[in-house]
Amino acid sequence: MKKNKTMIVVFLTPAVLMFCIIFLYPIVRTILMSFFKIEGVTDAVSKWEFSGLANYTKLFSTELFRISMWNIFRIWFFGGIIVMGLAILFAAILTSGIRFKNVFRAIIYMPNVVSAVALATMWLQYVFSPKFGLFKTIGELLHWEWLAKFQWLDPSHLFTALLVAYCFGMVGYHMLIFASGIERIGTEYYEAATLDGASRIQQFRYITLPLLKGVTKTNITMWSISSAGFFLWSQLFSMVVSNTQTITPVVYMYQNIFGAGNSMTERNAGIGAAVGVLLSVCVVLIFIVCDKIFKDDDIEF
Repeated sequence: MKKNKTMIVVFLTPAVLMFCIIFLYPIVRTILMSFFKIEGVTDAVSKWEFSGLANYTKLFSTELFRISMWNIFRIWFFGGIIVMGLAILFAAILTSGIRFKNVFRAIIYMPNVVSAVALATMWLQYVFSPKFGLFKTIGELLHWEWLAKFQWLDPSHLFTALLVAYCFGMVGYHMLIFASGIERIGTEYYEAATLDGASRIQQFRYITLPLLKGVTKTNITMWSISSAGFFLWSQLFSMVVSNTQTITPVVYMYQNIFGAGNSMTERNAGIGAAVGVLLSVCVVLIFIVCDKIFKDDDIEF
């Protein structure tokens, strides 16, 4: 028995140490930093100035941060509806027995393989371009003047362009998760429903959707995490100075910690840490709500 305990300690110790060093320590340090005024993120603890809840109070009273939170909410909510809707639609089609499903699956997933920088460049220069963009060409061919003349990269429409491009790249990832869940559902359910005269739409509504509650919860959680860390696309669509139409909390956090070369925010790593804490709380709350809504304990495959 003692040998077993010794072996357990020997094997668990490296994993526990790595978890504490790589995950637990940064989390605790970030939470502590959010209560201090810190000029440099690498400053020694002796240089930290305790400010209490001042960082959080300042965040909620700063218009730029409120705009960034509103932007990330729109990305999460409206983008989530678009991505989840298209993902489950494509997953249902690809698992319905159509021919060349692997080819279509690879095509839909391909944007996830391409670098985000290359993908954003394609959208900016070859799709949204007001001179020779794809949308402009399609609008001219179909005689849709509104589409041909629509200025996607105008500051007032930049967020819409960002959302369209980002959703395009995320559908394939969530589609694969939905497809894996659908493929786990036994065919006997659909066979019985077909014998009872249920249509494909009815089968999807009363069989597929209820049995995908756990997968849906996973997808929403993954989408929330990726939305909370939304940074690269915002920077790519506002390459010179962060635009208020595309700024997100992580971009705001970056500006506070590193200065970002502009005067939109002061340099305070404590405020940046507070932003990270708030985003983490938002993700946890979303997970708790999803766990309450999508209960699948009474559903079996």
